[in-house]
Amino acid sequence: MDVNQTIVKILEDIGVDHVFGGSGQVNATMLLSLRDSKKIKTAIVRNEQAASFMACGYAMFSDKLGVCFATGGPGAFNLFSGLAVAYSDSLPVLAITGYTSLDQRGKGALNESTGLSRTPDSHLMFSATTKKSFIVEDPKDTCDILEEAINIAFNGRPGPVHIHIPKDITVAEVKNFRPINVNIEKILPSEESIIKASGLIAEAIKNKKKILTIIGYGAIRSNAKNELLEFVQSFNIPFVHTMDAKGLLPENSPLCLGVYGTSGDFAANEYFSQADVVIAIGNSFAQNATFGFKANLFNGKELIHINIDPHEINKVYPANVAVVSDVKPAFQQIIRRLKELNLLPISNNLPVGRYYDMQPAELLPSGKINPGNMVRILSDNLPENAIVLGDAGSHMLWLSCYLKLNKNQRYQNPGSFGPMASHTNGAIGVKCANPDKIVISGSGDGCYQMAGFELMTAVQYDIPVIWIIFNNGEFNVIKKFLLNMTGDQAFMQFNNPDFVKYAEACGATGIRVEKEVDFAPALQKAIALNKPVIIDVIVESEVYPPFALGKV
Repeated sequence: MDVNQTIVKILEDIGVDHVFGGSGQVNATMLLSLRDSKKIKTAIVRNEQAASFMACGYAMFSDKLGVCFATGGPGAFNLFSGLAVAYSDSLPVLAITGYTSLDQRGKGALNESTGLSRTPDSHLMFSATTKKSFIVEDPKDTCDILEEAINIAFNGRPGPVHIHIPKDITVAEVKNFRPINVNIEKILPSEESIIKASGLIAEAIKNKKKILTIIGYGAIRSNAKNELLEFVQSFNIPFVHTMDAKGLLPENSPLCLGVYGTSGDFAANEYFSQADVVIAIGNSFAQNATFGFKANLFNGKELIHINIDPHEINKVYPANVAVVSDVKPAFQQIIRRLKELNLLPISNNLPVGRYYDMQPAELLPSGKINPGNMVRILSDNLPENAIVLGDAGSHMLWLSCYLKLNKNQRYQNPGSFGPMASHTNGAIGVKCANPDKIVISGSGDGCYQMAGFELMTAVQYDIPVIWIIFNNGEFNVIKKFLLNMTGDQAFMQFNNPDFVKYAEACGATGIRVEKEVDFAPALQKAIALNKPVIIDVIVESEVYPPFALGKV
């Protein structure tokens, strides 16, 4: 068994069933091993950047390792954007790239990136964009390196890892093959921190203080839905989601106040302003969730911060009680302690005001579709367990504000690193990891034109993703930013192709929607087809998603 075959066998053994990558000279022999796999489906993408985004998507709502690969040099460098997303958004991803053979290093070999003789240093660059980067210099180290890398990807706060495979090593024999041991250790809270957190919550309940729970993506990664639902229902504690955790707990719950933050729901922002105690669960206080890191946001409040990563504690706001832990075991212990006290549920008078619950906007004079109305229709027709991804732009905010997720549905935006087109392509990986769920990418027309050629990848491998394109011919949210700041704008408009014809040219289905009444039938048709589909929705450009409209 050679190095390539060893890598494929190990990936099979740990349950990886899809990998995403590009072909190239340095990693060409690995493609033969992937071809021969009976358990792994390989998608060769049009651009390696898409492979990194697909690997992120594959890991996003699963317990699986996302895997992307590329040839050395330029192919490897195309993976950086996706690995940066995985790094900032806590996604376990393995990137495998080619590397120059030992006897050719420093000579300016094709695609060389050793850092020698005026070549870029890919090992240094990957080390700065992952939890750890490795180079396999001896085939006997292959299993050891794979084991360490995969465990690092999953343990603690999940994230990406990277392995260089030199060209001459790829087909070298591995004489000491062994199955690897993946030992994912839960980060458990200290007893002292649980006592302090439980005590503060119990005191607040007894004294009838206003308590608010902010649920972040870390709660999804920890599979803590049941524990959080038991917590808020047992003690009648209202909750809000961050964008990345939207839908984890049902949004039709009377305790749900929506999404908190710059574009958050009025009810969420209003209750936060009243809250005496805030329990932040698996979130990192992102810029959009804190009104630009507002310095006095927690003045007069007590903060309990529960996060798997100790570096997130006190990073933005000092915590009165810090619990370094996976969310699930932390709340199991907190609930147990609170229930021993026989506390009565809190009686709340909660504010109202969520964007979804507002009356739909009137028809616009232009005749074009109001994006908020369209998203509300999407929400009403969204199947159970569906996953909606918002790419970077105003469409991300429309989706966050006007989706109402009640049926174990999920929504996620591109996170703090936030590259355009990440979820346009990441949706393919999400679908591969969740084949039984409807996966929809909400893409701006600018995002889609950056990376929409991967539609051909979805068609080639029969991966049925639905892309809803918010077609307004401009960088809408940046235009609004410029207008707010300077009263002027520049270079915001662009021309779009005929997306329906493009879809058909790629072998997919394209549907154009120009009236609100036509959107629901188009969505239902796309779902029924179970094929790659583009829904091109002509939306108004002179309306904007909410920005900080709620009281803080």
